[in-house]
Amino acid sequence: MDILFVHQNFPGQFKHLAPVLVKQGHSVFAMTMQKINFTEWKGVKIVSYLANRGSSPNIHPWLIDFETQTIRGEACFKKALELKESGFDPDLIVAHHGWGESLFLKEVWNKAKLAIYCEFFYHAFGADIGFDPEFPIENPGDICSLNLKNLNNKLHLEIADAGLSPTYWQASTFPDTFRSKITVVHDGIDTHALSPNKEVSLTINKDIKLSKKDEIITFVNRNLEPYRGYHIFMKALPEILKRRPNARVLIVGGDKVSYGSQAKNGQSWKEIYINQVREKISDENWSRVHFLGNISYDLFIPLLQLSSVHIYLTYPFVLSWSLLEAMSIGCAIIASDTKPLLEAIIHNETGKLVNFFDVESLINEVCELLDDPINRKRLGDNARRFAIKNYDLNNVCLPRQLEWINGLIN
Repeated sequence: MDILFVHQNFPGQFKHLAPVLVKQGHSVFAMTMQKINFTEWKGVKIVSYLANRGSSPNIHPWLIDFETQTIRGEACFKKALELKESGFDPDLIVAHHGWGESLFLKEVWNKAKLAIYCEFFYHAFGADIGFDPEFPIENPGDICSLNLKNLNNKLHLEIADAGLSPTYWQASTFPDTFRSKITVVHDGIDTHALSPNKEVSLTINKDIKLSKKDEIITFVNRNLEPYRGYHIFMKALPEILKRRPNARVLIVGGDKVSYGSQAKNGQSWKEIYINQVREKISDENWSRVHFLGNISYDLFIPLLQLSSVHIYLTYPFVLSWSLLEAMSIGCAIIASDTKPLLEAIIHNETGKLVNFFDVESLINEVCELLDDPINRKRLGDNARRFAIKNYDLNNVCLPRQLEWINGLIN
């Protein structure tokens, strides 16, 4: 069969699925917005499309997102016309539709089935918006803007034949009328590569060598921001450092924004919350806090393997891969009891759950777990078993994804 993947940053969530389909004998193409200097990746033929215009300077602010999505959809549409002219006629299109690229592909290939990656459907109430009282909705019009932000989602639901979502909670954010078309299968975790290592060591800041003998607290985000509970973690940090005089805290994440709004006055969320707590932390204690920025994957794995206690916090939003990777490695995890986590972290079985806003409970749970190596091992072992059973790439997720694809083709 001829299969087309569409992802702004291909391969993204399709990095395992697309190459396997090539091995099965399918002709697989991928459309991406990246500027590339190659035409093939692991047997997948790569086609790049580029927008030929930017957003309108005076457009109504509620429509900025949809105009951007329309521009990208147009660029993808024009490239699709070229592909059709060359003779490519896909049986199936699998798209991450979140940026709008697949809006008009059914106008090019009306007989092709369209399957979309259902990552998140926005809600004015009950999800991320308005969740955190520290960041109340200041402009009532933001709710109207959010409803229009869902235009891209809603238009896709009218034309899509099927959906794929990585978690049940993310699938549940989509309207009831489409939910029956969504299959829940996670992207998958390589539980073989992401496994415990008792002999692991890691050198940070050029001269600090760490091993499993050290007391290590880890906190990982793509970017350090409120959506992933960075502000809550930082509020807990002064007291944790006081109570744990031998602990080192390893913090991974950039100083930009992946989700939510930018901090005001050109500041980063990282610096804002450092400044809020720094005067409460002695220089000696501060020397045990290490901001590592964004690190490569070959450093990320040993960092989690070193972890004595791993902290993961999030708004009710998309679940991070890093949580499941930490589970696969066998970390003892303390996590927020927000909805996306509840299908992975079972309290006192695969980790500990605390109220997202309860800083004191977070402090206590961290310190109690650091004093209890037997419980840490129990939680870590349970977390790894759970990850292997439910999220293993090769034995669970990839076979289910292939089953989903084959069902759509047949």
